[in-house]
Amino acid sequence: MKFAVIVLPGSNCDIDMFHAIKDSLGEEAEYVWHTETSLDEYDGVLIPGGFSYGDYLRCGAIARFANIMPAVKKAAEEGKPVLGVCNGFQILQELGLLPGAMRRNKDLKFICRPVELIVKNNETMFTSSYAAGESITIPVAHGEGNFYCDEETLLRLKENNQIAFTYGTNINGSVADIAGVVNEKGNVLGMMPHPERAVDTLLGSADGLKLFQSIVKNWRETHVATA
Repeated sequence: MKFAVIVLPGSNCDIDMFHAIKDSLGEEAEYVWHTETSLDEYDGVLIPGGFSYGDYLRCGAIARFANIMPAVKKAAEEGKPVLGVCNGFQILQELGLLPGAMRRNKDLKFICRPVELIVKNNETMFTSSYAAGESITIPVAHGEGNFYCDEETLLRLKENNQIAFTYGTNINGSVADIAGVVNEKGNVLGMMPHPERAVDTLLGSADGLKLFQSIVKNWRETHVATA
């Protein structure tokens, strides 16, 4: 499986994402600069964290206009797995590919530490290698990760089982403890915690590796014909 790691001005987690795919997962990955206009040759799209365009205006607001973004939307429409982590999640919201918005953390402080996540839905292409209700440890690093949506949207997220991850303890004020959501189709995931920083026990946790393994497993079951 071949992944595109999108690189935007201000990205600072692209190397982590590349390492997770190439070295820990053992799959193919390439950096794709924001000025490119096609992702047709890739099987999956990864939008890493950081501070794209300095987070001016609001997080992800400028990045949504990058040349590569129409190709990201096309990949999502085609059913390819699209993962946005931290700033990548914010960008996917700005693109309209995921619901909700991000506000400043409730205590107005940047949070950077390992946290407990609960797998709320293990029936997506991103979470199938986890058990339902499984507790995992993934680090966070954000100042604006307070997920917000109105009551109608929250009801829809719950009814459609779109909440992929919740915080074991609500660290930032997110509505319903939400840490990650998928789109209605189930092929776009946005999450504030960083699974690419939890792919080896030397990093403190390897719980994030299962997420990437889930993507590859689903892709192979869908695209690789059996003899």
